[in-house]
Amino acid sequence: MIGRQVALRLLLAFPTLFGVALIVFILLRVVPGDPIAMMAGVTATPEEIERLRGLYGLDRPLLEQFWAYLGQLVQGDFGVSITRRLPVTELIFERLPATIELSLFAMALAVGLGIALAVAATYWRGRAAERMTDGFSAFGLAVPDFLWGLIFILILGVLIPVLPISGRVDPSLSFSSATGLYLIESFFRGQFDVFVSTLSRIVLPALSLALPLAAIIARVLKSSLAEVMQQDYILLARVKGFGRFRIVMRDALRNALVPTVALTAVQFTFLVGGTVLVERIFSFPGLGNMAIEAVVNRDLPLIQGVVITFALIFIALNMLIDLTYGLLNPRLRHG
Repeated sequence: MIGRQVALRLLLAFPTLFGVALIVFILLRVVPGDPIAMMAGVTATPEEIERLRGLYGLDRPLLEQFWAYLGQLVQGDFGVSITRRLPVTELIFERLPATIELSLFAMALAVGLGIALAVAATYWRGRAAERMTDGFSAFGLAVPDFLWGLIFILILGVLIPVLPISGRVDPSLSFSSATGLYLIESFFRGQFDVFVSTLSRIVLPALSLALPLAAIIARVLKSSLAEVMQQDYILLARVKGFGRFRIVMRDALRNALVPTVALTAVQFTFLVGGTVLVERIFSFPGLGNMAIEAVVNRDLPLIQGVVITFALIFIALNMLIDLTYGLLNPRLRHG
């Protein structure tokens, strides 16, 4: 059953990528503005502009441009950036680790905070703690991640400057990364000055992304725990004299996590997409920040490459979700 789901996802990936490539290609061609003229500058002659347009293949018919672009995609070639004059693939792999690290850190914060709030609300059910959790969930869902970012910059970066609000690592520190995962690599290499600097700069953008997701996790898990707490085996545990905290943490939480894991995994795909604005707000050098720069500069190959990369990430995450949920759900595993 699980194998069929993965195979189906793989088959659907090709038409999905084709559709994404087609939509992005069309939209970028109908938006006003000439990227070649922007790159060449106001002093460029018409001949120089036409030469550059031919160099990037933008002087050919649209259908021919699209098929040439698909041919490049099949070979893993996203073309050359118009503004940076570098291969798009190289630029993407340079920025992608930062986005992955930010997303994973935000996910860890969201899961930890969401579970803690749901458990607290269940343990102190009917008390002030439950009302506070419900209030946080409602507020967290109402405020989008980029607005959380602006709030954190204003409070913790300007009014009470306790954390850096831009960049990824202190420029005065020397660090050559092999993987691009600064936080993880600096820790295992024992460069704790780089680790602390990276951690201090990733906390606020990660927290901005994590709070809305934590609110969703807290609300869903609290509902699942409420249902589980009414089951017969929970009543039996109470009769045996087990403490409420032990029952919630050991007996109820384990069984309530399955639907929450599925929802959290799905929401993680939206969290990755949400890095675009948050990275821009915090000047975080990730893929999302580069995507906005590419849009501003009308860098067509770079925009197309970034969008296709995000599409590939979403497809891979959805496949991983199906596989994980199938392993957690015995009915799917043996169906």
